[in-house]
Amino acid sequence: MKKNILFAASEGVPFIKTGGLADVVGSLPKNIDTEYYDVRVVLPKYVCMSQPIKALLTYRTHFTMDFNKKNEYVGILEYELDGIKYYFIDNESFFSGIHPYGNDGYLEIKKFAFFSKAVLSILPVIDFRPDIIHCHDWQTGLIPVYLNERFQANEFFRGIKTAMTIHNLKFQGKWSVKEIQELTEFPPYFFTPDKLEAYRDANLLKGGLVYASAITTVSETYAEEIKTKFYGESLEGLLNARANDLRGIVNGIDYDEFNPATDKYIPFNYDARNFRKEKIKNKRALQEELGIRQDEKMMMIGIVSRLTDQKGFDLIAHMMDEILMDHVQLVILGTGEEKYENMFRHYAWKYNDKVSANLYYSEALSHKIYAACDAFLMPSLFEPCGLSQLMSLRYGTLPIVRETGGLKDTVEPYNEIYSTGTGFSFLNYNAHEMLNTIRFAERIYYDKKREWNKMIDRAMAANFSWQVSALKYQEMYDWLI
Repeated sequence: MKKNILFAASEGVPFIKTGGLADVVGSLPKNIDTEYYDVRVVLPKYVCMSQPIKALLTYRTHFTMDFNKKNEYVGILEYELDGIKYYFIDNESFFSGIHPYGNDGYLEIKKFAFFSKAVLSILPVIDFRPDIIHCHDWQTGLIPVYLNERFQANEFFRGIKTAMTIHNLKFQGKWSVKEIQELTEFPPYFFTPDKLEAYRDANLLKGGLVYASAITTVSETYAEEIKTKFYGESLEGLLNARANDLRGIVNGIDYDEFNPATDKYIPFNYDARNFRKEKIKNKRALQEELGIRQDEKMMMIGIVSRLTDQKGFDLIAHMMDEILMDHVQLVILGTGEEKYENMFRHYAWKYNDKVSANLYYSEALSHKIYAACDAFLMPSLFEPCGLSQLMSLRYGTLPIVRETGGLKDTVEPYNEIYSTGTGFSFLNYNAHEMLNTIRFAERIYYDKKREWNKMIDRAMAANFSWQVSALKYQEMYDWLI
């Protein structure tokens, strides 16, 4: 008999996306073995979803639900994609706006408290009883709490397990205890330090972490890091208390979408057999397209990222002049903090043949950067999983990373003595250590080309597809059930 799994999340590809969470929710369910599991997904139906997407959804039914002392409309729409059934919860007063997430803290809390309760309320209506509800991030943190607090009284819900996945612990869904108590109508004893209360606020993610049957996060190293004060975002005590129920599973990437042999965005396709001849053609094409010096022998370093402190741009800012004294080119793609955008504009003007600053986002250009560059720089302060390093490995572009979170788990540092490794890494969050690692990579690139190419062989042979991650999630589901 199949095991029933319901994913609950605030976004999912291809319906709505703001970040990496959407990629996980869009990719993981279709990689879980359909012979043993019936996986379905529930998402909010946002007014800002594109018209062609909304046109695909079919109306199933609707009912009213008691929420915040009112009877609220709950519409259910559905759509099947890649063999996975998706449900969409409709209520335009909660899910309106030009973006999925708004700026008003209380309205965000209210929207996702409504969503969490509605996820449970629709289950008898759609006649689907999950063995496990897999919740993602703080927006679904109240699902395990509601399940424990009032839905257990109904026999239909008894015995349903929950798994809570932390994609980024920084975002927790905090608001005043008084207002969240009024909103949810939970009894006062739910708002104590061993349950939903944290440092005088109510905390939705904490509620999920207390009541979930299992907790996962998106890499093994991040699962260890969040038990420490530096990475724990004030929840390290709880995460240590639940250490036996916490595991790290690295995200994957879609190996069909990110495949240099078939990628429609890159001018010259290549694979592990012919990259020595074909990869360099992408470099020449990108140098020409971006108007930087056309020198195929010059090492090209790529960056595709949000330009924020979390991603290590303060280290890069500190060392830009030193990096650019070397025989390297830098190609940057992304948007973010104004100070970093202005910094890259300045260096693109100062070193116009060596720096290309593309301060916007383009799917096509990101693929060209992964394919054309020799190395990929990612010196993050913290990185729960990180996807860019997985994409660069897939394209034979060697990552230069800091040893944190998923970066540490996915990039094996080059060892000159044993000739092993798939990239370069440094340990401490230190600008000079980063510079030394970049220069070590330059030395191998220029002086030991054969070693460099062997590293590309190993990088392209590494497997970080979703199938690998899905097997580990299946292990957790079996352990829970």
